[in-house]
Amino acid sequence: MGDALEEPWWEAQLGAGSSSSSPDPSDDDEVEKATTTTRAMKQDMASKPAASKKRKQPAECFLTQPEKQGESTEKTKRRRKKKISDVLAKSSPKPGVPEDLQNLLNRHFGTKRSVIELEELKLPDSCFLPANDLTHSFSSYLKEICPKWVKLRKTHKEKKSVLMLILCSSALRSLELIKSMTAFKGDCKVLKLFAKHIKIKDQMSLLEKGVTHLGVGTPARIKALVEQDGLSLNSLKYLILDWNWRDQKLRRMIDIPEIKKETIDLLEMGIIKLCQEGSVKLGLF
Repeated sequence: MGDALEEPWWEAQLGAGSSSSSPDPSDDDEVEKATTTTRAMKQDMASKPAASKKRKQPAECFLTQPEKQGESTEKTKRRRKKKISDVLAKSSPKPGVPEDLQNLLNRHFGTKRSVIELEELKLPDSCFLPANDLTHSFSSYLKEICPKWVKLRKTHKEKKSVLMLILCSSALRSLELIKSMTAFKGDCKVLKLFAKHIKIKDQMSLLEKGVTHLGVGTPARIKALVEQDGLSLNSLKYLILDWNWRDQKLRRMIDIPEIKKETIDLLEMGIIKLCQEGSVKLGLF
């Protein structure tokens, strides 16, 4: 009976084989852990270069972008300044002609006035004096356009009025012209009609007290004197525009917007009508 209870040898071998081939749960866990760790390491290795690249790109853009902007702004500024100066410097000096002044009036009033009103603002050709051909000094030009000046100034007795008005772009230019007209003016009285260091009340009192033959100044101050009844246009015979002279920026008086506007306003205040009547002559120096 003892032999019948013993396990056969083949069953023992089958049992051992089955036990050895069956998987161990602990081994599967270790394999999964190893696989997970490997995948995590691969992801870290793959993500680190990308992060470094992302960090480097903004740094490069941040360093290079301001330099490009600075260079571009400097180039645009240089180009703009160079372009303006080149245009003004390369413009060949041409003497002003009557058509220039008439075209200036037409452009200014073209969109604001009707056709009939524009005809009323037209300057007749007979009111224009010979323009400066850029060979004259100021005194020689005045002598050419006004050969009877000595006789004319002797007969002038009216106060608050002048025989000749000379319009300039600035006070400094007015002083230059006053100095350069010594050979022409003789002993006649010249009045400075600009705003720099001179009050308008003082100019009005000087015009009212004595007889003035020549007035040299800026359009804005002369316009203000006419508006405030400090200067009358009744005795005016000549209006000279300092047309061809250019300042340090190579601008003529008509190239400066405020000077151009004040000049046109002054012409419209009564000078155009006097030119149409034939009592006032216009000259472009």
